[in-house]
Amino acid sequence: MAGKDRDRFSTATRLRLLGEQTAARVYRSQNRRQARRSRLTGRAAFLALVVCSLVVALAYPMRQYVSQRDEIAEQERLSQEAKARTEELRDEKARLQDDAYIMRLARHHLHYVLPGETGYIVADPDAVEDRRGDPGENNRPWHSNVWDGVDSADRD
Repeated sequence: MAGKDRDRFSTATRLRLLGEQTAARVYRSQNRRQARRSRLTGRAAFLALVVCSLVVALAYPMRQYVSQRDEIAEQERLSQEAKARTEELRDEKARLQDDAYIMRLARHHLHYVLPGETGYIVADPDAVEDRRGDPGENNRPWHSNVWDGVDSADRD
């Protein structure tokens, strides 16, 4: 018996027993997982069906909500631009009530001068050449140029 006790407490025997116990635990846990998986398959399918149904049911309203939020943001932006333009026009209206501002505009844009002043306009020679057009047309009477223009417009 001393040999059996010795075998029972030997390292190899203990390792073998430990390995068998571990293998038994692993086998039992695998069996439990397989049993659990087979029970949850129908529930998982039903849950997936419910989730898909909710996604499909909520997709269109969510799309509408997002597009309406975008439209609201666009309208708010347009409103801010309109307010800014309104302020600019009010400022311009207030400036146009001022006689000095009107006089400055007339002097600048219309080349008006006050009595006693002499107005000068400097013509750019390059701009004058551009307005004249082709040099060959200058030697002809004006009505010939008009009829040539009508003919060329008729051809196009």
